[in-house]
Amino acid sequence: MTKHVDFFYDFRSPYSYLAFTQLSAMGVGIDFYPMKILAVMERVGNVPTTITCAAKGRYARMDLARWAQRYGLTFDPSDMRANDGDACSRAVLAAAPQDRAAVTLALYRAIWSEGKTLASSDDVVAAIAAAGIDTATIAASIDAPDVVARLDANTDEAVARGVFGSPSIFVGDTMFFGNDRLDFVREALARQKEAA
Repeated sequence: MTKHVDFFYDFRSPYSYLAFTQLSAMGVGIDFYPMKILAVMERVGNVPTTITCAAKGRYARMDLARWAQRYGLTFDPSDMRANDGDACSRAVLAAAPQDRAAVTLALYRAIWSEGKTLASSDDVVAAIAAAGIDTATIAASIDAPDVVARLDANTDEAVARGVFGSPSIFVGDTMFFGNDRLDFVREALARQKEAA
């Protein structure tokens, strides 16, 4: 049995970027579930406290820099509020399945390591192209109704599965929330392998 996770994430979440870089290095299969985290939070009664609480926001910036240093990543964020996170998510859904990891990484790097503002679908496609990824299919369907519907379906599924924040990582039916729960993810994957 191949080790596998379901990855629910939003591009507005820098902790999701951090977690994704580590998941990618684990050699696991990843099913990508980009979602609308603000809609999820509203539906489950959560609030984005790093945005609404200035003290937590200041702490998070320092904490993110520490994690990025630990992972060997550059941390040079753009203005999170100026980015079109939904367009980023739709780009992933518009990409061929085998390209979703590369598209996810390219967009996370642009927003959180390269300080680029991706304020429109055109900006998103340009960032993907700058990473050397063919964007013809993505550009043609990033704003298509079926891709918009898939993003809404992922958001519905996130709520149904108990997601309240980003990143949320599932190993089987067990959810792990946050970049700082990756050790538990590794342990669950090891148990999954032993049970195979």
